[in-house]
Amino acid sequence: MLYPIMSESRTVTDFSGIWDFKLGNENYESGISFKDSDSIAVPASYNDQKDTPEYRNHYGWVYYHRTFYVSEKFTNDRIVLRFDAVTHSAKIILNGKEIASHKGGFLPFEVEITDIIDFDCEQDLIVAVDNKINHSTLPVGNENTTPFFGSDNPGIPSVELGKAYKKKCNAPNFDFFNFAGINRPVRLCTTPREYIKDIAVTSSVNDNSAKIKFKIELSSENNNDKNVKITILDEDKNEVAFSNGASAIITIENPNLWNPYPERPYLYTAKVEYENDIYYEPFGIRTVEVKDTQFLINGKPFYFKGAGKHEDSPFSGRGLNLCLDVKDINLMHIIGANSFRTSHYPYAEEMYRLCDREGIVVIDETPAVGIGGGENPYKTFNIHNHHKDVITDLISRDKNHPCVVMWSLGNEPETQRYPNDAYDYWHELYNLAHSLDPQNRPVTFVCCQNDYTKDIVTRTMDVVCINRYYGWYNLSGDLNAACYAFNIELDFWQEQNKPVLLTEYGADAVAGIHRNVAQMFSEEYQWEYYEKINEVLDKRNFVIGEHPWNFADFDTIDGCMRVGGNKKGLFTRERNPKSAVRYFKNRWNSIPNFYYKK
Repeated sequence: MLYPIMSESRTVTDFSGIWDFKLGNENYESGISFKDSDSIAVPASYNDQKDTPEYRNHYGWVYYHRTFYVSEKFTNDRIVLRFDAVTHSAKIILNGKEIASHKGGFLPFEVEITDIIDFDCEQDLIVAVDNKINHSTLPVGNENTTPFFGSDNPGIPSVELGKAYKKKCNAPNFDFFNFAGINRPVRLCTTPREYIKDIAVTSSVNDNSAKIKFKIELSSENNNDKNVKITILDEDKNEVAFSNGASAIITIENPNLWNPYPERPYLYTAKVEYENDIYYEPFGIRTVEVKDTQFLINGKPFYFKGAGKHEDSPFSGRGLNLCLDVKDINLMHIIGANSFRTSHYPYAEEMYRLCDREGIVVIDETPAVGIGGGENPYKTFNIHNHHKDVITDLISRDKNHPCVVMWSLGNEPETQRYPNDAYDYWHELYNLAHSLDPQNRPVTFVCCQNDYTKDIVTRTMDVVCINRYYGWYNLSGDLNAACYAFNIELDFWQEQNKPVLLTEYGADAVAGIHRNVAQMFSEEYQWEYYEKINEVLDKRNFVIGEHPWNFADFDTIDGCMRVGGNKKGLFTRERNPKSAVRYFKNRWNSIPNFYYKK
């Protein structure tokens, strides 16, 4: 799916602004009146825009409303409403008629309205949004139980009686707040009736030349693809290569490669022309490969330095926040980070485009978090087909971003209690991802702390990605015992002859809590924790990177293990540094991107 851009043939109208808004209930209602509506900002989560329990803890449907006009000058164009992310399910009602529905809260969908609008008349748009999560959604929500990090103390008579007074609520099986609503922009886009539908770009490098392969999808299979023109522009907008046809291989001599920061992340632009349509697609020339226990970018062994992240900020929740994105990337540059994982869902495409420009390497993850629980999720959850759809849409959207070097199918699923069922489930998705990606990037998923000897899935991924909290959730507070245990596990992974990336490890630190003797929740303990664990990592040549959890503190649901959210951030939620930032700044700026472990 192409990102919406302005060009000689295309227009984009951004519907960001103040919309009418109403809270609904558990069930969808048609014919909602907005006579006494609230005001709401779009794009942004609705939860914290009004300081009431009804907004913060809403369960079920909400309704957005606005009007717009389409000029008669677009009569001969194709007209599309594009929704970048509506979390988690949506119904689109235009002029009183439902015209589309969509499931999945972190990827875009489009609705063509060319033939169902009247020009130069007021158009009435309602977006109905359902935030409910359950065993058929990604991420997964528990049903008829308590939320993650909650407790009902079963067996206590008074507690059992008190359950009758509990309000119905979402019970996420994941440790981040269920921010919902129109989280990313809504746009009105126009293209010519005959248009460029999609572009796939792959590259290979040999000696001093690169071959760039293009596959252009047109709006109709009957279109004459010989009318397609592809012009390659360098960063100064100079033409460096040219070809005709919807399938083309173009050679660039002495190419500038896309490299991670602080090297130059060079971007070319493909100007694609078909009939009256013109589209500009930025791309980078770079290669990605797993070889033995190394992860190679442009043929060189790369070391991942960075942190897991969340789309999370005060007031706007999970809503698009470009200022915060720029801030975060600049902080990454300062502390010597070169990468992050889109934990635990696809981010807004604006972030990927920024990472393309700034040279930040991205592991792109689906929202498949929370696949586990008391019963066998591979038998009781109704998510497999939806999971396939999400992977398909994710790769369709992000396939051309040079910053994306690996696909993550999900985070911390159940793999040890039902190993054969888990293998069947995840390897069908593994094969699907490889078949869909024109660049055939490595594929992984992220394993939780488990009995790794019984887990037969993690070791068969292209890269072993593990979340480990020795010294925090396990062997809490005893870093010597934690390091001893972690070394035992790493002996196991060394035998697998796969590259291993530590995708999560960390300790909560409440900013401002200091102890002369390092204790849990103090900034000193967080610093010492990383110092000790990283000494273990540095001795292992097959460990290809470290991603502390988390880049910044983030919001979660209420729970007896969370105080105002998850405090494992290197930065506070407001992006103020904790003491560990100084440690990583010194460490990462002294570790090169390439050839760290020879």
